[in-house]
Amino acid sequence: MPAARRTSLGPGASPLEALHARIARCRACPRLVAWREEIARVKRRAYREETYWGRPVPGFGDHRARIVLVGLAPAAHGANRTGRMFTGDRSGDFLYAALHRVGLASQPTSRTRDDGLVLRGVFITAAGRCAPPDNKPLPEELARCAPFLDRELALLTEARVLVGLGAIGWDAILDHLARTGVALPRPRPRFGHGAEAVLAGAPLVLGTYHPSQQNTQTGRLTPPMLEAILRRAVEVAG
Repeated sequence: MPAARRTSLGPGASPLEALHARIARCRACPRLVAWREEIARVKRRAYREETYWGRPVPGFGDHRARIVLVGLAPAAHGANRTGRMFTGDRSGDFLYAALHRVGLASQPTSRTRDDGLVLRGVFITAAGRCAPPDNKPLPEELARCAPFLDRELALLTEARVLVGLGAIGWDAILDHLARTGVALPRPRPRFGHGAEAVLAGAPLVLGTYHPSQQNTQTGRLTPPMLEAILRRAVEVAG
């Protein structure tokens, strides 16, 4: 871990800030620790002068959010570089532009952790907190991260809508709800773009294709498609 990027907290830190500091210190998965730190050491040529974050990435956004987006995991040269979810890569460009269009983000781009971006009414997190090789975290790695998601969502007490960005985000939400005692129907609600799961005693769960380049460059996910999901979330969240 680069010493210059260690997290320090003052005495007035909120529970969410304290949780995020703990997330950033996690070294529970040897494979992921080795990968994220190797990426941070070798770097991509375009970013060779930058100091990579190279650690687990906490969630980001409005602490009073009524909408929570749950993605897959940090990108190797995106959030693993910048230290903020969906920041510094093409997926983030696509996502934050859509958030800006529906009034949930103060600007349409997200380049660095200190670029002035403010989220309004929305919080962004992920099932996995470390950049995984080939963007594929192992089931046991996601299981080790699950308590972080549980605690994060427990502290976001005003959340009314949970949006799964991709199938892994969707499944992470349903698994979280099951762990908190929400009864899931059988068969479980299936992921799909535009899927909705209405569960007693739980926020509405929405699904959208992940804003990965694989989806956005092929037209599987278009800006109007993502914007429609976000507008539905805003409508429900009130």
